[in-house]
Amino acid sequence: MKAAVLALQGAFAEQEHMLDEMGVEYFEIRQETDLQQEFDVLLLPGGESTVMGKLLRELNLLVPLKKKIEDGLPVLGTCAGLILLAGELSDGEAHHLATMPVTVKRNAYGRQLGSFRTTAPFGDRGEIPMVFIRAPYIGRVGEGVEILAEVDGRIVAVRYGNQIGVAFHPELAGVRTVYEMLFERAGE
Repeated sequence: MKAAVLALQGAFAEQEHMLDEMGVEYFEIRQETDLQQEFDVLLLPGGESTVMGKLLRELNLLVPLKKKIEDGLPVLGTCAGLILLAGELSDGEAHHLATMPVTVKRNAYGRQLGSFRTTAPFGDRGEIPMVFIRAPYIGRVGEGVEILAEVDGRIVAVRYGNQIGVAFHPELAGVRTVYEMLFERAGE
């Protein structure tokens, strides 16, 4: 198993720390030539989705990553990574990879002061701790999207084919469950 971590901006180091703890080999995607390496899963970290989207375009990474995801590459989008995957953003802002038929509301819980921790059921895996930092939520899901978690009546985790999108940060809570689900997708 080899993972690729989008390392343009945001919490990619925290994602890498989690991969280290799980004994998963990985490399960073920073430029177009990095995509020549073979990899089994892609991690899109939290951070600033607008900045990441701009850099994906400027570095000619958007189109090839979109194609890999559409061709079935398992991907985990965490917080801003979920926003990158979203087919639509509720504030009308331009979408980025747009590979997942969901509508996402950015900064749905307010600014940094609106950050919080909770626990909630995640799919059929039981309750897991969740860390939300300036988090989005999913306002609408399209056909074929499985809702994995809700908090206070808001959708915060989904799966669509080989794509998993979460509004929270499993890497900050030390939660392996989300990654294990991703790695299972790669093994199918």
